[in-house]
Amino acid sequence: MAAAPRVIEQRSIDYVPVRERHGKVWHQGPFWFTGNFVLTTMVTGFLGPELGLSLGMSVLAVILGACFGTFFMAFHANQGPRMGLPQMIQSRAQFGTRGAIVPFAAVVFVYVGFNVFNVVLATEGLQTILPGGTTLWYALIIGLAIVLAVVGHDLLHLVQRWLTYVLIAVFGVLTIGAFVQLDPGTAHAAASGGGSTWTSFLVVFSAAAGYQISYAIYVSDYSRYLPKDVPARKVIWWTYAGAAGSAVWLMSLGALLSSALPEPGAITGIRQVGNDILPGFGTFAVVVSSVALIGITAVNAYGAMLTTTSAVDAFRTVKPTVRLRVAGIAAIGVVIFVVAMLLPKDYLHSFNTFVLMMLYFLVPWTAVNLVDFYCVRRGHYAVTAIFDSKGGIYGRWSWRGIVSYAVGFVTMIPFFATHAFEGPVAKALGGADLSFVPGLLIGGGLYYLLNRNLDLAAEQAAVEASERELDGGPADREPAAAQGAVSS
Repeated sequence: MAAAPRVIEQRSIDYVPVRERHGKVWHQGPFWFTGNFVLTTMVTGFLGPELGLSLGMSVLAVILGACFGTFFMAFHANQGPRMGLPQMIQSRAQFGTRGAIVPFAAVVFVYVGFNVFNVVLATEGLQTILPGGTTLWYALIIGLAIVLAVVGHDLLHLVQRWLTYVLIAVFGVLTIGAFVQLDPGTAHAAASGGGSTWTSFLVVFSAAAGYQISYAIYVSDYSRYLPKDVPARKVIWWTYAGAAGSAVWLMSLGALLSSALPEPGAITGIRQVGNDILPGFGTFAVVVSSVALIGITAVNAYGAMLTTTSAVDAFRTVKPTVRLRVAGIAAIGVVIFVVAMLLPKDYLHSFNTFVLMMLYFLVPWTAVNLVDFYCVRRGHYAVTAIFDSKGGIYGRWSWRGIVSYAVGFVTMIPFFATHAFEGPVAKALGGADLSFVPGLLIGGGLYYLLNRNLDLAAEQAAVEASERELDGGPADREPAAAQGAVSS
């Protein structure tokens, strides 16, 4: 008799056997729509008008930037069903089982940073109607996110999917009301942004692209349970449509609010516009937005746990138990709480800088990872070797991936344009940030060149042995009870 399904997810950084795969490919669409339909996304849209761009140019910049950045994110989603692994542990094939700590460090920074901003905004939203101080709400929000993350993959999918319908209805009304009520271009008519229109346009483009690329670090976490033979084009398309659609919508709405309101804020802007449509509707929209922020906070905590567990496992083999999952998620929650308490009040300025930093650290990683998957190894990996404590066929420190990442990052430095540092190329371009160009081209291109003589035939035997062991051996004989209780 089959084992009863368990409510709490049993899998962690380990491989998901074929017999445990489940879910529908279209679920990737609403999952990433809601995952991106959060107030932090709207904040990115504020940047254009603040730099002196017109509403039209601001919207164009976020559309092009978001669509460009989502391209990389969506292609990572296809790796989940092919490999049956979380996103970041796959990097061991390019960087080595221990060398993968290089991108892991940057990724944990992204997870924690995003969740800090999410918690701050969610608290501001809930405090519009509910009593309680900042410390209390930080603790409650993080605590609820931890519970969702502990239950795991299927519950997170379910919550995100149903929130999609609510968000579309509420923000559909809100967006129409904003276009009817607001007069774009009045709030920042005198703003110059400190540079030309072209420079400001590129700053917004880079911010939107970097924001979307940051989601690439955990896309496979939520596609790895899909059947192995699900069509690649469907996984990519649904992920792209959901993530790009919500980003373009909410960033554009943010640009509209910023161009029309003298002191725009994600909370105050939504509340003002919504309440003008119908008394209390704006406050309701803020609460709905705060709930969505709790959902993505759980998603981020889940991904941060997978990444940190992968990092620890590289140096000291760990058994991916439920107890370890709970401890890892709780530890991430504590870190987020502490950082949130220390965050300065001017977090909007900090957030824009944070988005650019994400772009700098993640671009060379996504280039290396995607080139390896689509151009070098073409989706064929020995999953058991990825967990080999001795390194296996991928080694402990893979110099090709590490060198490509490092060179890609270094070549980006002259193009950096931040408040703290402006590279010589960026300065020559009037402050325009084009760092993603060398990061992608040189990081990915160098990795491809360094692997031209890679003996893939020798790896093939390991790949075939791995597949026999995983889906024809002990792993496939485990009870299929990891999921199911909360899926729909």
